[in-house]
Amino acid sequence: MKAVRFSRFGGPEVLELVDLPDPHPGPGEVRIAVRAAGVNASDWKKREGLMDEELPQTLGYEAAGVVDELGDGVADVVVGDRVFGFSTEGAAQAELAVLSHYAPIPPSLDFPGAAALPAAGETAIRAIDQLGVVSGSTLLINGASGSVGSAAVQFAVVRGARVIGTASPANHEYLRSLGAEPVAYGDGLAERVRAIAPDGVDVALDVAGSGVLPELIGLAGGPDHVVTLADFAGAQEYGVRFSRGDSGRALHVLGEMGELIESGRFSLPVAQTFPLTEIAKAHQVSEDGHVRGKLVLVVDPLTRGSR
Repeated sequence: MKAVRFSRFGGPEVLELVDLPDPHPGPGEVRIAVRAAGVNASDWKKREGLMDEELPQTLGYEAAGVVDELGDGVADVVVGDRVFGFSTEGAAQAELAVLSHYAPIPPSLDFPGAAALPAAGETAIRAIDQLGVVSGSTLLINGASGSVGSAAVQFAVVRGARVIGTASPANHEYLRSLGAEPVAYGDGLAERVRAIAPDGVDVALDVAGSGVLPELIGLAGGPDHVVTLADFAGAQEYGVRFSRGDSGRALHVLGEMGELIESGRFSLPVAQTFPLTEIAKAHQVSEDGHVRGKLVLVVDPLTRGSR
C-alpha cells in the first residue's frame, strides 16, 4: 500500500509517499480501505522532530473508510461498513489503516466529514471532562473558532454550560452560531471578558497557546480551574494542567458524536481537502494556521495502488 512517511526531520519537502506492507488488524481491531484521513498540528510537529525522535515515521491518527478486514472478536461491524476512528499505530495517512477504536459514520456525513471528527472531538471532550464542565458552568475558551475550540464550544453548550470564546472579529458570528458569546483576543482580554461576566468564569480552556494563562487563571480563580492544550511551558510555569492523550483518551466521544450530528447539535466543518499525493501542501497550510475547520486528505479508491 501507499503511505505517507518521512525518514529525516525538516520541512514539508521531507514527506514521501512510499510503498509499505499492508497492515492487518489485531483482536478487536478493523482494517479499512481509507477514503479520508485527518491532518493535525501534531503531524508537522512530528515532522520537525518536536515530538518523537525515532526515524522513519508514518503519520495519521484518524481516518474514515470502508471496513475490509476484521480482527478476532469483532462482531459489531461487517466488511463493507462505513466507519471512522483512531489508528493507534499512527499510520492512517495511507491507503489502508488499522483502527483500534471506531464507530459507524453518521448517515449524513461523507468520508472527509467523518475523518475530521476523531482527534478534534476527543481532544475537546477530554479537556472539558477534565474541567468538570456541567450544566450551569461558565466556560471561557481561548481559541474557540478552530476545530478543537469549536468542538469544545458545542460539547459544552450541549451540557448546558455558558460559553465565552475568544476569536478574531471575523469569526465572531461563527461562534455565535455555535452558541458561544465571542470576545476578541489580545491585549485587554480580561477586561472584555469581565464586561460580560463581571464575576469571572468557573473554568477556562486554552486551545490557542497564545500566552494568556495568567489572564485565564485570574478570570477562573486559580490554576486548578484552567486546562491548556497548547502551552506546555506555561502549564509548568503557572501550575496549570496540560491535557494530553497519553494521560487517558476520552474514547467515548466516538459513540456520542453521531447522535449529536444527526440531531443538528454538533458539526465540524472541513476547511480544505487534499489528495494524498499533496501531503506536503496540506502540511504547509496546517503550519500556517488560521484555518477554520479541519484539513483532510482524501484517497481515491479508483487510483489506489497506482504508481
